[in-house]
Amino acid sequence: MSTQAQLLVDSRNGTGESPVWHGGEQALYWVDIPARKLCRWQSGDGTVTHWETSEMLACIAQGGAPGCWVAGMETGIFELQAQSGGQLTSRLLGGVTHAQPGMRFNDGRCDRQGRFWAGTMVMNMGLASPAGALYRFHPGTAVEKMLDGFITPNGLGFSPDGRTMYLSDSHPSVQMIWAFDYDTSTGTPSNRRVFVDMNPLPGRPDGAAVDEDGCYWICGNDAGLVHRFTPDGKLDRSLPVPVKKPAMCAFGGAGLDTLFVTSIRPDGVDVSDQPLAGGVFALRPGVRGLPEAACSL
Repeated sequence: MSTQAQLLVDSRNGTGESPVWHGGEQALYWVDIPARKLCRWQSGDGTVTHWETSEMLACIAQGGAPGCWVAGMETGIFELQAQSGGQLTSRLLGGVTHAQPGMRFNDGRCDRQGRFWAGTMVMNMGLASPAGALYRFHPGTAVEKMLDGFITPNGLGFSPDGRTMYLSDSHPSVQMIWAFDYDTSTGTPSNRRVFVDMNPLPGRPDGAAVDEDGCYWICGNDAGLVHRFTPDGKLDRSLPVPVKKPAMCAFGGAGLDTLFVTSIRPDGVDVSDQPLAGGVFALRPGVRGLPEAACSL
């Protein structure tokens, strides 16, 4: 494998999102939002498994126990238990009251301390409604709204020391990435500032990952690229993938040196020029990532 992206799974996901590497299983998990599926690819034999969910499933983080996941769905934050027989049980950890109808969770992940963060959005992006918010969940506490005023919150990430939080808004009218100072003891972001203005760059800022050097990788949706930005916000490199809409990236593999990329297969759109749209890809960017924190329940 090289910096040239290779097809891992021809999954044809409507919206493939939230790839998470499970080191204990040596497996990649991700979701297909409109199909309401949790998916897994096992590195040992390439087996792909699916579990169906009762609501659209947008983002996941490990739950700290075998088969356990914390997930942002349509109505709140859930605990999911994936069983070997193909069954998936769910338990509501905390519901949310959306600002308007037609909303769901979108991008999310745990901070370095195991708090689960996830944003919400209006599903009809054509409305360009800034009704989206960013929520925080920690076991034993309620789901708390921490920030609001977003159209399509995305690109959540945390620096290696956990003291910087990244967040983007991928809506075409925004296309900004912000950095925040992050209090690791209280889980509170502050001092919001522009990290990267993506408007003059190719692609809209979608899902993201942070490598061990503290560089921020983000999918350039609509441009078929994955960008790497240094901690001071300078574009370091852009790697192509063979689809127009890469959605989110994550480091994994035995050495955490593989970058996995999920993608979108738009409904009702001619994809003859990108037949692998909706697939999951893998490449070796020459750097290593960091293990994702689990949310202990």
